Amino acid sequence: MDNTNEHESKGSKETDRRKFLKFGFLAAGLTVVGGGIEKVLSTEKTENPDTTVFTRDGKVFKADLNCLHEYVVPPVTNEEARKGIAGKKFVMVFDLAKCDGCKKCTESCQAMHFTEPDREWIKVFKMKDAETTAAYFMPKPCFHCDNPPCTKVCPVGATFKRQDGIVLIDDDRCIGCRSCMAACPYSTRFFNWSEPMQPEAVAHVKYSPEHGFPRQRGTTEKCDFCPHMIRDGKMPACVSGCPMNAIYFGDQNEDAVTNSAGATLKFSQLLEDNSAYRFMEELGTEPRVYYLPPKNRKYPKPDLDANGKEIKSDEKKQDASKGMIM
Repeated sequence: MDNTNEHESKGSKETDRRKFLKFGFLAAGLTVVGGGIEKVLSTEKTENPDTTVFTRDGKVFKADLNCLHEYVVPPVTNEEARKGIAGKKFVMVFDLAKCDGCKKCTESCQAMHFTEPDREWIKVFKMKDAETTAAYFMPKPCFHCDNPPCTKVCPVGATFKRQDGIVLIDDDRCIGCRSCMAACPYSTRFFNWSEPMQPEAVAHVKYSPEHGFPRQRGTTEKCDFCPHMIRDGKMPACVSGCPMNAIYFGDQNEDAVTNSAGATLKFSQLLEDNSAYRFMEELGTEPRVYYLPPKNRKYPKPDLDANGKEIKSDEKKQDASKGMIM
């Protein structure tokens, strides 16, 4: 009887020991895995961190969001940047009937390329064809000519024409001679006389002619059609930043252009129906930027004072507070 009790006692101890070890291993597992198992064992409702992932070979996986990292496209090589995107021929169209001169295109461009307030790659001019006609606004970027004078005079090949129609500048090659600035009939190039003011984080980015930064002292720069965004399937900054949907961008080979509202039109038909023209095209530079005349203006004309000067919105508010009706 004593032997039996002793055996049962040993068995009970062995069982307790196994339970203890099992609990210990479980506790250790919880310590290693941490919050992940806690969420599984918890009765509280938590947001499912899983997401569906599609691979290029057509497979579908479930993955934990905490284990996923955003893919950052590395900058293209200088050789790829000089070739451009195969099979493309990019064009830009400004509908002057829609442009209200807000300069949001300029602001978006400056924010994208980290340029100073006085460095406008897209200038917006207030135009008037005659004394008896209404004023309108004309944005003027680089025209990315098919017959660009700038590329012919550069002694080191720093400025070049790509197969997709875009004209770029390689600041790593630029020697600051400014011959391209003298040759450009549109005055769309700028020279960095001093050290550019740009965020510290940008200054350490690997340079590529496609995104144009870090900007460098002693080099020229200009509108570049944002080729790094185009390669990523996005619209140039000026196009997406235009609240009036006045700028269209697209591929001439596909005969399609799109504005910030997502309206896609047939490029050739758009030019034909609106009697499009190119700025100073008589020079034979073959610009890739087109303008639609400011006919049938799509927004109200600005309020003018007795001297014909445009009344700003803040002036209107002040006059309204004084009980004056303009």
